[in-house]
Amino acid sequence: MRLRVLFDAVSPSSSLRSRCLCGFLSAVTRVCSSGCAGKTVRGRPRPCRARPARAQSSGVETHRKEFLAYLSYECGFARNTVLSYGRDLAQFLRHAAALGIASPDALDAKTLIAYFRARMEEGLAPRSVSRAITAVRMFLRFLVQEGTLAENCARWIETPKTWSRLPVILNEGEIDRLLAAPETARARFPRRDRAILELFYATGARVSEVCTLACSQVRLDLGLARIMGKGGKERLVPLHRPGIAAIEDYLAAERPALLRGRDDPGALFLSQHGKKIDRENVWRLVRRYARCAGIAKRVTPHTLRHSFATHLLTHGADLRVVQELLGHARVETTEIYTHLDRTDLKRAHRKFHPRP
Repeated sequence: MRLRVLFDAVSPSSSLRSRCLCGFLSAVTRVCSSGCAGKTVRGRPRPCRARPARAQSSGVETHRKEFLAYLSYECGFARNTVLSYGRDLAQFLRHAAALGIASPDALDAKTLIAYFRARMEEGLAPRSVSRAITAVRMFLRFLVQEGTLAENCARWIETPKTWSRLPVILNEGEIDRLLAAPETARARFPRRDRAILELFYATGARVSEVCTLACSQVRLDLGLARIMGKGGKERLVPLHRPGIAAIEDYLAAERPALLRGRDDPGALFLSQHGKKIDRENVWRLVRRYARCAGIAKRVTPHTLRHSFATHLLTHGADLRVVQELLGHARVETTEIYTHLDRTDLKRAHRKFHPRP
């Protein structure tokens, strides 16, 4: 029987979330205190242990690299997912090494639970804790498949469910101010920055998708961008006229200057050194222009993605069309945007409530 925790459907405060998850981890610790629950030997729980003949390997770091390669080439995970799992796993393995645990066969459920509880007490978000649990569980399962471990102690730990939070969106007036900010903020590369902002709002693309977008993937004559999404999935997204004009302006006036005779990397958006712009720089420029536009909300590149989807639905777009434009695998992921616009709710409340 898997270990499971049930949470209320309402969205609680972050402190309550922390207490709930810490309580969940404490409960799991009590169940797992004598090793992995489940199979027993003469009535006693059987802990994780290695197979004697194949217990040793060339080191934990070798196992980690093989696991990440397995995620990339056999499971087909997206690059950013593999990187995130790699960071989570490396942090856990450093913690284990600090405890004197030099090989995976020395791990037990108590060590795992203590680590996850400590991360939660450090203030790590429940969603990030869930991802770390998944990374460690998959790593140990991989070692079982490879014959390094006899059992996966982490298989009894189920990731806690996290609450769905409504994302922050910008209204249409705030979008207009944000898009105009590069022209008034005395930016070093205002045409490039305006084109990036316009592309975000025109396509609803993720920041990684914008950074990796190649010039060959944008057909301005057709008004289309071919975007490579998660898991290597491609989608065609239309560009609106302001977006096309901003990209044309950037390509004509600033991109040649950014190259300055260097080899062209092929990416649409370049850094000041003539290389493909990275996500950190895009994050910084979006937040800087939000401040310049006088927007008090915490604005990130994903805020523009949320705003893109919400504004389409508000103006009558079909939910399935928005799902396709965003590249969501499941329509349930897109449905959250139907809850963000409160105009219809307020109108109905005023019309039908006996005391409007």
